[in-house]
Amino acid sequence: MARVLIIGSGGAGLVSALSACEAGAEVVVASKTLPTRSQTSMAQGGMNAVLNSDDCISDHIEDTLRSSAGLGDEERIALLCEKAPEAVRWCNSIGLPFSRDEGGEIARRRLGGASAPRACYAQDYTGLKLLHTLYDQCLKAGIEFKNERFLLNLIVDETANRVLGATFLHIETGEVEEIRADSVILATGGYGALYGKHSTNSVQATGDGLAAAVRAGAKLADMEFIQFHPTALKGSSILISESARGAGGYLVDAQGDRFTDELAPRDVVARAIHDEINKSGAVYLDIRHLGEHFVDHELPQERKLAKIYEGIDPVNELIPIKPAAHYSMGGIEVNAACMSSVSGLFAVGECANHKTHGANRLGGNSLLELVVYGRECGKNATEYGDKSPAPACENPQLAKDTNFVRGVMYFTNQIDFYQKQEMLANIFYNNVGLVRDDMGLKAVLGAIRQMQKELPFMGPRDKSKICNTNLVEFIEFGNKIELAEIIVVSAISRVESRGAHYRIDAPQRNDRMFGAHTITWKEDGVLCADFIQ
Repeated sequence: MARVLIIGSGGAGLVSALSACEAGAEVVVASKTLPTRSQTSMAQGGMNAVLNSDDCISDHIEDTLRSSAGLGDEERIALLCEKAPEAVRWCNSIGLPFSRDEGGEIARRRLGGASAPRACYAQDYTGLKLLHTLYDQCLKAGIEFKNERFLLNLIVDETANRVLGATFLHIETGEVEEIRADSVILATGGYGALYGKHSTNSVQATGDGLAAAVRAGAKLADMEFIQFHPTALKGSSILISESARGAGGYLVDAQGDRFTDELAPRDVVARAIHDEINKSGAVYLDIRHLGEHFVDHELPQERKLAKIYEGIDPVNELIPIKPAAHYSMGGIEVNAACMSSVSGLFAVGECANHKTHGANRLGGNSLLELVVYGRECGKNATEYGDKSPAPACENPQLAKDTNFVRGVMYFTNQIDFYQKQEMLANIFYNNVGLVRDDMGLKAVLGAIRQMQKELPFMGPRDKSKICNTNLVEFIEFGNKIELAEIIVVSAISRVESRGAHYRIDAPQRNDRMFGAHTITWKEDGVLCADFIQ
């Protein structure tokens, strides 16, 4: 029986766990937080699928390809869209409480960039309800969970380029542990927390899995492509779901006039809002005309969030909004079987690049991707582990990471890394955000490399062993800096504008030079980058 280690307990990890369990594997899920606190809970809008004759799968494929701005892989997108109806039916069969239309069928709404209403939803809590449903099913299946485990590094047999497991800091005890496995699935989510208060993401979205993967020899792809959601609350960056616009909400300027197509692709809408804010000072989401009954039935979370975080009632008032960093299209490069360039190391969900989103994700495809590819990934990881069980060989990684954690406690605290973290978030939002240019990107790269030099002078103040969140946040900051360098180098290299990557010094798309994926990796600790078809 293959032993499959899944790192991350969000939607992608839980789908993979169920799939691996069904395939006969012994499954262990390790996560730095509790499963129900995953970022998946913030995916509110719905899950795309063609369910009736009023729509067709070829249109779903075309919408996804068009949104990807030339960087989506047509074969993988076709697989995603063709398996979408089955994915929705599977979610329905395990108990996801979809909203229903008047005929009792699964309700659907149109999201930005889609040619038809095909996003299947559960009010505006789709991701949250999916997450809870998946967790219930995992508990029923007897899957083992190891929570409060912060990923440090992957254990790799470098001679064979083969993963053997991973090391973790057990946050509760302060001990460094290892978990060996025949195959490993990274489902650790994205890196939106790099943008700090300018992101819709949880503070947990620090890219730990990607940083560990690149240190282990895996390649990353398209890291410069970070989607900004058009409608985050102005004061807090809390997400207001695209479902509000899909239901008929308007985007209006300071004078109350509409100024853009609310259901254009996200990159287009986000830049339109950015430009309008610079022009008139404010942009609002208007759902007043939808009526209180509709809002309370279809958009209850949006009303609640606006009340809590902005102190306004959207039934009667305009919602002040701004774009905020939301989704990471870039990630660990994987093949069609979801395996990275390191044998036995798989990746799925937002931390992976399945080449289905390209330069700009189509709204409603993130939950779909984690279900479709999660089911594939769990099955493939089990099959790999059955055919190629990991050897029980000695590996120095546990000792290295034990010494690393012990050594970090001797770092001085001359520089406050929390201040540097906030600085990084601000310069990323301003210079590696919706609008970029060469000068701004190179200034950020210089700041990042200075932070890398200063890291030994930024150690945690808390020197205790048990439940040391200060230590965890310091290591997370190290991962952020590592990924920040990769993102900025990728953005500097791509001298064109495509999807979510918009450069005012190169505003046109250039397929001849850049119609390829940005691939980054490390050799002897040195960052390398190239464009590969």
